[in-house]
This record gives sequence, C-alpha cells and structure tokens, in this order.
Amino acid sequence: MRFLLSFFLFFVFTCEPCNAGPGDVYILRAEGTINPGLAGSLAKKIRQACNENAGCIVIELDTPGGLGLSMRSIVKEIMASPVPVVLFVSPSGARAASAGVMIVLAADIAAMTHGTNIGAAHPVTVGDKKMDETMSEKVTNDMVAYVKSIATKRGRNADWAEKAVRESVSITEKEALDLNVIDIVADDLDDLLRRIDGRTIEGKGVLKTAGTTRIILKEDLRDTILKTLSDPNIAYILMMIGLAGIYFELSNPGAIFPGVIGAICLILAFFSFQTLPVNYAGFLLILLAIVLFILEMKITSYGLLSLGGILSLLLGSMMLFDIGGEAGLQLSLRVLIPTVVLVSGFFALVASIAFRAQLSKIRTGAHGLVGETGVAQTRLSPGGKIFVHGELWNAIADKTIVKGAVVQVIGVEDLVARVKKADN
Repeated sequence: MRFLLSFFLFFVFTCEPCNAGPGDVYILRAEGTINPGLAGSLAKKIRQACNENAGCIVIELDTPGGLGLSMRSIVKEIMASPVPVVLFVSPSGARAASAGVMIVLAADIAAMTHGTNIGAAHPVTVGDKKMDETMSEKVTNDMVAYVKSIATKRGRNADWAEKAVRESVSITEKEALDLNVIDIVADDLDDLLRRIDGRTIEGKGVLKTAGTTRIILKEDLRDTILKTLSDPNIAYILMMIGLAGIYFELSNPGAIFPGVIGAICLILAFFSFQTLPVNYAGFLLILLAIVLFILEMKITSYGLLSLGGILSLLLGSMMLFDIGGEAGLQLSLRVLIPTVVLVSGFFALVASIAFRAQLSKIRTGAHGLVGETGVAQTRLSPGGKIFVHGELWNAIADKTIVKGAVVQVIGVEDLVARVKKADN
C-alpha cells in the first residue's frame, strides 16, 4: 500500500501535464511589476523550455517597470538561452516601460502589437533616500552603457535606447518599428508566429514556428505566492497584521491563535522586505508607533502618546516604500490611509477604555468597600461585626453604634473595616 501511494505521489508531482516535444513553441506570460518573484518564475520557465529542446520561446510582456536587479536577472537568462527568445509586447494597450525596455531589446526577436508603447527607462530612486547630482549621473551613465551594449549586440537602435534612459522618451509600436527598436508589429500571436517562421537567428539556427505545437507555461502556486509577496501593499498589510497579532498574544498570554498568525505574517513580511527596496527607518517608526500606543494604555498622557503614535505610524508608512517612485513599487494610498486610520482608531479606542478604567471607582477587593453602606450586625463599641457588600466584616467605630444601625465604611485596615454611622 505504501509503495502504491509513493508511486502515485511521484507520478502526480513529477509528470508534466502537457505532451511537450522537440521544436515546440513555448509561450510565457510576464505581466505586472518586474520583481524577484517574476524574475525567478521566468528564469525557471526559460530553463525548462531549454531542457525540453523547445524550438522557440515567446514571452508576452506587459510591464510598467520594476527593480533593476530583477531586470538584469531576466536579461541574463534571455541572453544566455540557447533557444531563440521572442519578446512580444501584447495585448493591445500593454506597454514595456522602464526596465521593460531592456528586456525587449535583449530578445532575439522583438515584437509589439498594435496599440502598445515602449520607453521611459530613466532610472529612479526608491525609498526616501534621494541621490545627489553626482550619484544620479553615475547611475544614469551606468544604465546607458548597459542598454547600449544590449541594443548593439542585437543590432538595434542604440541611440534611441540612450534617449529612453536619459530623456525618458516613449514611442508607439509603429515608431519603434521605424526606428529599428523592434523587428515586427504583429496583429496577434498567430500573426507573429507566421511572420517569424523561417527567420535565421545568429548562433541559434532557423525558426520553425508554422504548424508547431504551442506549450503554454502557466504560473504554478509557488510562483504565484512569490509574486504576490513581492507586492509592497501585501508586504505592508502582512507586517501590520503580524504586529497586531504579536501585541494581542503578549496582552493575552495563552491565546495562541493571534501569536501564531502574527508570527507567520511577520516572517512573510520580512521575506517580502528582502525583495523590495525597504527603508528601515520607516519600519522603525512603525514599531515606535506601536510602542507609543501601548504606553498610552499604561501611562496617563491625556492623548499625547496616541497623537505621537499616529504621527509616527503615518510617517513610517509613507517612508517604508517610495510613494512616487518606480511604478508598481510604491505603497498605494488606498492601502496606506485606511490602514493607518483603522490601526490608530483601534489603539485610541483601547487607550480610552483603559483610561476610563483607571479613573473609575474600584468595585472589588478591600478598597472597593470604601464608601459602601451596610448594617451593624452587633453593637460596635468600638469593635463588632457589620454586613456590607453581601459579606460579614469585622469593624470598628470611633463612637458607639447600636445593633441594626446603618453604617458607612470610611476605610479598611488589615481586613478590618473602619465605619461611622451613616448620615440620614
């Protein structure tokens, strides 16, 4: 039985769902921000296609840009691929902006469909650190040299590539074809495969794409999770849930569930942070905000600590990722503002409840008897017993009090109530 189960699991998790064969066209989809999740997914699929002797790899691209390191990783995979790689900016309305420009230029064949654009590749900073003029010039020159070397190797317009970096120029698909930035403008994928059939790729042979089987490599669960975690909005939400969960666990030891969820979310958030341009000054400000909120519950500051916590949370959230930086790498205001409002409102509510509890009269224990009225169960001269708060207490009085008289507790010392005759 165990052998059959092991064989079944091996078969399910190792066999490919498609019948791939040599010379097939492998189609990959690259959509969204260029981040480590997308770079890792594309690298894995390109290698899979190469290992299975694909005849051609087509990457359908639609991106606003992203991280330079992830872009360079994708470019290296494309340039090193022994299988011809075709970059197709599609569908209509798609774009290859910023870092996407270098990826398109690196392909063996670059194509775009109608209604698309390419360009605006000037490097930008992320986080709150602003580059000075000298450093900005160094970064720009480095990117110019990089993109020109790619364009020159592929026989494309290196001058336009430089302008895309230095001047952030952007052009349509027709302009890109006229300027020798791309090779083909195709109506759709079918049209593209017909038009590249028979083309010779230097060092990689002749393309045979007409009538071949198409293998679509979709994202698996792991790739989807990694791409999702590379979203700064997801990372921010995970961090806030993690901090809230840890706080609840510390406030209520033994609850377990909030602590487990909080720990998992924090670990996932830290994983996201290592793939994103994070400013840890912003992260520390958020931690400071949580500390200030907790102190508000312990110390009577009349709202000053809460105000400082709200300000710290807002500034930290704005500094955590760049609000106006690279497209797709910023923290959305639609996520930031509601989160700050909800977290601040929650802690302000808890702090107000704690403050009211501190000011309210003590209702339990010996101190809760002070001010209560009861009935003398025996004659008090000066000692005796009284019935108060549903209990019998030893009591003493400064003046003699007859049995059955109404008395009022004015103090408690060593579990003995000090009383006086109640005012009528």
